[in-house]
Amino acid sequence: MASGAVANTPPVGGANDVSLEEPKKMTREDWRKKKELEEQRKLGNAPAEVDEEGKDINPHIPQYISSVPWYIDPSKRPTLKHQRPQPEKQKQYNSSGDWYKRGVQEHAVATRYRKGACENCGALTHKKKDCMERPRKVGAKYTGMNIAPDEHVQPQLMFDYDGKRDRWNGYNPEEHMKIVEEYSKVDLAKRTLKAQKLQEELASGKLEQVERDHNSEDEDEDKYADDIDMPGQNFDSKRRITVRNLRIREDIAKYLRNLDPNSAYYDPKTRAMRENPYANTGKNPDEVGYAGDNFVRYTGDTISMAQTQLFAWEAYDKGSEVHLQADPTKLELLYKSFKVKKEDFKAQQKESILEKYGGQEHLDAPPAELLLAQTEDYVEYSRHGTVIKGQEKAIACSKYEEDVKINNHTCIWGSYWKEGKWGYKCCHSFVKYSYCTGEAGKEIANTGASLMEEQPGEEEHVTKPKTLMEIHQEKQKEKKKKKHKKSSNSDSEGEEKKKQEKLKKALNAEEARLLHVKEIMQLDERKRPYNSQYEPREPTEEEMEAYRMKRQRPDDPMASFLGQ
Repeated sequence: MASGAVANTPPVGGANDVSLEEPKKMTREDWRKKKELEEQRKLGNAPAEVDEEGKDINPHIPQYISSVPWYIDPSKRPTLKHQRPQPEKQKQYNSSGDWYKRGVQEHAVATRYRKGACENCGALTHKKKDCMERPRKVGAKYTGMNIAPDEHVQPQLMFDYDGKRDRWNGYNPEEHMKIVEEYSKVDLAKRTLKAQKLQEELASGKLEQVERDHNSEDEDEDKYADDIDMPGQNFDSKRRITVRNLRIREDIAKYLRNLDPNSAYYDPKTRAMRENPYANTGKNPDEVGYAGDNFVRYTGDTISMAQTQLFAWEAYDKGSEVHLQADPTKLELLYKSFKVKKEDFKAQQKESILEKYGGQEHLDAPPAELLLAQTEDYVEYSRHGTVIKGQEKAIACSKYEEDVKINNHTCIWGSYWKEGKWGYKCCHSFVKYSYCTGEAGKEIANTGASLMEEQPGEEEHVTKPKTLMEIHQEKQKEKKKKKHKKSSNSDSEGEEKKKQEKLKKALNAEEARLLHVKEIMQLDERKRPYNSQYEPREPTEEEMEAYRMKRQRPDDPMASFLGQ
């Protein structure tokens, strides 16, 4: 018995006569002897206590476990029976082989009606209201004929946790043999038909065809699983060998990307290569097809996610109740405000140091590469100018497409400049997206320019622009002329009339242009004509005035009354 347990001897009347009297109080000497015995049992110097079943009781078991309750054994004999499962309280479950009976009883069928049986069919296991047979015109109770066999009385099965979830419980393996026999019969019938067909072909004299059919064994329409190549494996039904295809043949194996034994380590068990195999070759990781398994881990939002998680841990340690999975939005806003405050603090700290100690001129200095016109980057070139070792400095590229030549042009747009207009150098055309006309276009442009120079009067706006000095001298001459000669009113009235006529012509031309534009906008986009006959010249003052007068502004409150 364990420490603290009282070992009382049974009364004289026997083990069955349990005394209900209160145990006698131990003296101080008995208590001391009991404690010494317990210590000796714990040290192994004294034999352990034995319960009623002959089992040793561990002396190191605490007293609150080993002490027997009064309602189980008032005599408090040494035992641990009260700590074990009580058999009268344990549920009795059926074994896994038990199942409900199926069908009917196999003994002889009754020949006459029995008292208490079904009045309809005569079976003794159910009543008339529970009978599943078709209602007879005259029941078996009155005819005494065609007595139905008795069904099995189904047992009340009670399964444990595993028995309730046993999907094969109640399955009869002999049922599967029927399916095997059926397939074997089908296979035998196919073999006999094939043998008959071979005999007929032999009799007809088709020997070559017979040999060819005999060599090919895959002519049956129904293929079995042994003869089928499943996706992902090649299965040889003759040799029973399976070869798995775990990688697409077009892919390069990881261990073949760099044959240097000192390059990235390849783990054959997990088929992983964590480092970049092109690390020591000078290639950019963004340009190679495979840069190691770790490259995927440190790309995208993985780094920012890790930084946010680290910030969440630090903020939680300082008292902020934030969590990456529970409050992602709150954490993101808090992290953004923290970064802004951190940048402001760094800027203020930098400004305070510069104000106190100075040295702003050293921070504003250009980089050492521009000052010394040389860098520490080593680049080795061949005699042909190609880079052998190192990486050449990249040339700054434009975000726009360069050297794109369209519509049969040999030069780009903007390669020709004349009289304030850009054009194509190959054909001297000033119309963008026009088709190239080559030397013929140059001749037409030159002849057109000479004709424009010969035309007087109205097309003086195409002439060469004057300098500020020439304009000033002309103004001075006009002032002197006005002083010496009085301008007549008739001349001014004539000039005003000419201006009015020019303005009327420009207004009519603007109205015609607007009507033309309106007609074109109503057409389908694919049917609109190209703007190939556009005249590349600067508009006159009258044309600009007519455009301003005819232009409609949507924000004008009187815009709806202009067409009336």
